[in-house]
Amino acid sequence: MGSELIHRGFSVPPAEDVGLFSPKPQKNFARLPGPLRYLLVEQRLFFLLVGMALASLFFALASPSSSAASVVTRLPVDLALRSSLPAANGVGYWSTIERRSVGGRMPLGLKRKGLRVVVTGGAGFVGSHLVDRLIARGDSVIVVDNFFTGRKDNVIHHLGNPNFELIRHDVVEPLLLEVDQIYHLACPASPVHYKFNPTNVVGTLNMLGLAKRVGARFLLTSTSEVYGDPLQHPQSETYWGNVNPIGVRSCYDEGKRTAETLTMDYYRGAQVEVRIARIFNTYGPRMCIDDGRVVSNFVAQALRKEPLTVYGDGKQTRSFQYVSDLVEGLMKLMEGEHVGPFNLGNPGEFTMLELAKVVQDTIDSNAKIEFRPNTADDPHKRKPDITRAKELLGWEPKVSLREGLPLMVTDFRKRIFGDQMTTASAVTDN
Repeated sequence: MGSELIHRGFSVPPAEDVGLFSPKPQKNFARLPGPLRYLLVEQRLFFLLVGMALASLFFALASPSSSAASVVTRLPVDLALRSSLPAANGVGYWSTIERRSVGGRMPLGLKRKGLRVVVTGGAGFVGSHLVDRLIARGDSVIVVDNFFTGRKDNVIHHLGNPNFELIRHDVVEPLLLEVDQIYHLACPASPVHYKFNPTNVVGTLNMLGLAKRVGARFLLTSTSEVYGDPLQHPQSETYWGNVNPIGVRSCYDEGKRTAETLTMDYYRGAQVEVRIARIFNTYGPRMCIDDGRVVSNFVAQALRKEPLTVYGDGKQTRSFQYVSDLVEGLMKLMEGEHVGPFNLGNPGEFTMLELAKVVQDTIDSNAKIEFRPNTADDPHKRKPDITRAKELLGWEPKVSLREGLPLMVTDFRKRIFGDQMTTASAVTDN
């Protein structure tokens, strides 16, 4: 039986059907190169063109992502241009950075995805209140604290929460974590503590390094002490301060000034997203009872029936904000688009004698006042100008001193007399 060589796409018809039809003559592509001849003969060119069209359509629809990526690529250039522009009406001083995120704003109706946030000093007075707010918002929070001034009791109510972690660690040693935001609060803030253990600079440097490595946004909690004994009143953020660089308080004052310098250098040089808050006197529950700060001193002394110690003539002024107002300001700053620095404080101004009178009215009207020699480098006046915070953050304090102080007194009374009150209650019941 004879055999026929059958080519793909063409077969020889049976002999009896030859007269009925003649096969379609093939086009002559013999002169074309092999790959091109293959595409034309086997009709692959059509499918190739269809595939290219679909790919072009896909990349056209995906163009928003590529444009967002190009914005991020241009970030160093934008920052360099901004820093080179002259200041106009103070705007140049207020460096701002737009939040760059692929995909833009979250559509309405979608639940906000929780962030992974680290709070250094999160077991302390302010830090623990901040942790409460972040946990309530749905974020995963990692508290890093060496418990020098922080207390486990401040965060113990979060133990067992899957969104809460507690790490005993001193930030003067490097730490590796994967986080979205860093609230850097770790630093002794009262004279009793910071003179013993000044740790501003090294800890800040380590946390800035962490922010650079993982691309996290970094918030530095600086202080009104950067203004020293101010010659400008009230103090605005453009004021450079009047600080004694070798005084007994300089380890804290200059340490915070250096921390601000490092933060801005990482912003300008390494494009780290940073925020700077300058915190004025803050009070509230969970303050250290014997930390040497004036509000805690007066409250503890009045509760213990001791004289209220006023240093100097008592005419030096301070401004006092309740801790919940501060936490609100820190969160607005972190989530906002402005670097700062921003003053976060209550512009209500009190002399030390006026503060003592408020404490007497709240706790014990018979409490006596005892005058003592003033301490070195004690600022004469301290009052924040919070105009920028109002305009750019939409923030201002809401709790007055007479409203917030009783809440602090309740907490101090429980912690000072807790065991005694429990014992007295048990004796009464028996």
